[in-house]
Amino acid sequence: MTDKLRFLPAGSHAFLVELDGLEKTLTLLDRLLADRPEGVVELVPAARTVMLRFDPHVTDRARLCAHICALDLGHRSARQGETIEIPVRYDGEDLAEVAEILGWSVDDVIRRHTEATYTVAFTGFAPGFAYMTSDDPDFDLPRRKSPRVRIPAGSVALGGKFGGVYPSDSPGGWQLIGTTPLKMWDIKRPRAALLAPGDRVHFREIAKGALVAAAAVPEPEAVQPAAGLFVTRADRPALFQDLGRSGSSDQGVSESGALDRACLMEANRYVGNPRNAAVLEIAFGGFALKVDRPVTLAVTGAPAPLDISTEDGRSVAAPFAQPFALDAGDELTLGFPTEGMRSYIALRGGFAVEPILGSAATDTLAKVGPAPVTAGDVLVPANTPVSAVDPFRHDTRALPRAGDTVTLDVVLGPRTDWFTAKGIETLTTQMWQVTAESSRVGMRLAGAEPRERKDAAELPSEDTPLGAIQVPHSGQPVLFLADHPLTGGYPVIGVVASHHLDLAGQIPIGANIRFNVVAAFDALVREINR
Repeated sequence: MTDKLRFLPAGSHAFLVELDGLEKTLTLLDRLLADRPEGVVELVPAARTVMLRFDPHVTDRARLCAHICALDLGHRSARQGETIEIPVRYDGEDLAEVAEILGWSVDDVIRRHTEATYTVAFTGFAPGFAYMTSDDPDFDLPRRKSPRVRIPAGSVALGGKFGGVYPSDSPGGWQLIGTTPLKMWDIKRPRAALLAPGDRVHFREIAKGALVAAAAVPEPEAVQPAAGLFVTRADRPALFQDLGRSGSSDQGVSESGALDRACLMEANRYVGNPRNAAVLEIAFGGFALKVDRPVTLAVTGAPAPLDISTEDGRSVAAPFAQPFALDAGDELTLGFPTEGMRSYIALRGGFAVEPILGSAATDTLAKVGPAPVTAGDVLVPANTPVSAVDPFRHDTRALPRAGDTVTLDVVLGPRTDWFTAKGIETLTTQMWQVTAESSRVGMRLAGAEPRERKDAAELPSEDTPLGAIQVPHSGQPVLFLADHPLTGGYPVIGVVASHHLDLAGQIPIGANIRFNVVAAFDALVREINR
């Protein structure tokens, strides 16, 4: 017996292993989990691929490929879990279209969906999102040509040969057939995700007019007013960020963290904090806070004008990219940055923030982490041990402005071969404008000429790394940023090189991007005799 494995590049420090199907994929995952190769930082399974993200200081792609080729994948992976019933109102926007695509009546779709048994194969896309296979093989649907910007939490959906339930409001390209009142992800539960690999799921139709009891919501505890840094202005919510929660992909949680990690670490260095201490990430300035005690702060990233209003009525300019002190009663205001997009405020001794899954990062897609910071909030100092401040301003890199053209280096793959020669050429020969439909999840780009694919084939859901350039059927790409979904169903033509990821996080709406290929598409194919 022969197993065919394809090793596909997925950025500077990751690659996909593509196998013949889901069964082999889960078998490879189990083998790697049982004997994890040295230097592997993360393993992310999908429909027929496993993504390995590795530390380049410890190992490399060639060494890991050799390790995988030596594994025995002949014994089937066996998983067993719970049986769970999910109530559904079949009121989805795409229900009638799904019936038309399948050649059934709407009643047939509902009947067969409730008669089928679904099995959770793997998790991904977002925390609590389970990819489920059906024992009814006729459920096989194309994804939407253009994904929706927002799909409500609880939406029951079909995509390809999989079924799923969206755990939170998020973008997505699956066909919506109904809604459920059940929460698929709740950090207050012992197991935050309702569904785990191996679980079996039966969908039950909620009778029209029937009421479904919602989970009881505990009364909020009375909170004593905290003392600290009072937020007097926040034109847009600020976010707590650190270096992210690496290693949580098994719960469907991406790494998240600061979009400009170098600036986060720089801000912490200025005030003597550990490099991974939580800071405030502020988009486009428009933020102010008033302190009730002497504090030391530093602001890095997008160079916003900094003004200190003292208690006695004076106005003093604060230095950018250097530590500075505020006295009790002083108010710091960040204006609109002259370049870049995101500024970072570090507090000497850190902010008192409760970590979730080992990190204080706020993941806007997954809804994991501290709540966004708005006007009226009080930020409590943690007063953790610190080292000496760094009083010297270091050289800062120039950041892009709206209207500028930014060049980003790209590693081709993993699905470059899904595009025509013209489509690949379009990647590098034309400018792509950053549209207003951009966020920490990803930048939606618009070009004069869409990227051309070889055909309209459906790609089984697979892993998407940070910096992935994903191309839906419209041909207008999305560049994934820190809060991106773990998996997706549109081909990724290339991935931004690791040395340009921080720069990508600072590109404002209205700027243009040119992609520069620094590594050609290099797929390795191995046939292993068992």
